[in-house]
Amino acid sequence: MIDVHVHLRDGIQSEKETLDHGMRTGASCGISAFFDMPNTAPPLTTEAAIRARLEAGRRVAATVAEAVGNDIFYGVYGGVTADTGQIDRIVSIHAELFPAVVGLKMFAGHSTGNMGLSTTELQESIYRSLARLGYTGVLAVHCEKESEMRPHLWDPSRPESHTWARGPEAEIASVADQIAFARESGFAGTLHIAHISTAGAIALVHAARSEGMRISCGATAHHALLDDSVAGTPGHLCKMNPPLRSASDRDAVFASLCDGGIDWIESDHAPHTLADKHAGASGIPGFAGTLLLIGRLRSSGVSERYLEQLCGARACQVFGIDLPVHVPTTEESAAALANARDAYPWDPFASIN
Repeated sequence: MIDVHVHLRDGIQSEKETLDHGMRTGASCGISAFFDMPNTAPPLTTEAAIRARLEAGRRVAATVAEAVGNDIFYGVYGGVTADTGQIDRIVSIHAELFPAVVGLKMFAGHSTGNMGLSTTELQESIYRSLARLGYTGVLAVHCEKESEMRPHLWDPSRPESHTWARGPEAEIASVADQIAFARESGFAGTLHIAHISTAGAIALVHAARSEGMRISCGATAHHALLDDSVAGTPGHLCKMNPPLRSASDRDAVFASLCDGGIDWIESDHAPHTLADKHAGASGIPGFAGTLLLIGRLRSSGVSERYLEQLCGARACQVFGIDLPVHVPTTEESAAALANARDAYPWDPFASIN
């Protein structure tokens, strides 16, 4: 499988996870390609940081491949900043190093790593720069509009308040912005809406696609299987960005995975230590959830051929990368699930079998 959205850890974040641990655990779940997000430490916004990360990732991928007997692909996204010169350089790096640099990533709002470009003016400038440079690759965007958030509702003593502070309107408004900016600028690449979590945002993507726009979206297991009724789990164990949504939004995400409205499954794997979680860190381990989601989709009648699309074949088309795709069988998933759950100090999907 191809996981187009992971946050693997290493270096000064090794207490959370190492590249070796993340890739070994993911590989045991059937994942053979990892597309790593740029909000690492240091962030992947410079050529030096990208090359160092790729070198480290490739070494680990080769070791894991030898252990599991399958090839492992490791790629990264280049992070975009507000600096026009940096955008010029990151586009050149993508052109030179693709497919190892699989695409670019923009955080349209702050999340883990403090890479957020929170104003519409900054976001518009990114699209204008990419259009000027003739960039035709993937721009993945974390969509949460900060002006639509309600930070005053966040109460660390009430974990569920995170879902109120970053409500669905923040995602919907941001997706609408990105579509408008891409159109107005003449952006020639593919706009990818990462970890889509609301019915309203899915409808916007569907409308833009029907009008001929190059746009894709991915969904996580936590947004397809969990809802805000578990957001109050003690210790912030189910806290992530974007947060868990209502049961109706959860059902819309799951239904859109079944009917083609969402292009693929992405884990948004982002482990933390228990101490980090108790302190309010956002992000959860996601590999076990991917296996659980595949099982639920099978039970709902999704064909094996369509599961291949959701688990990597469609991503290969959008990114323009030729990678093999194998969806774990029911038996393979059952064997891998226990290992994936045991690999981390807590399991956000504990209520799901």
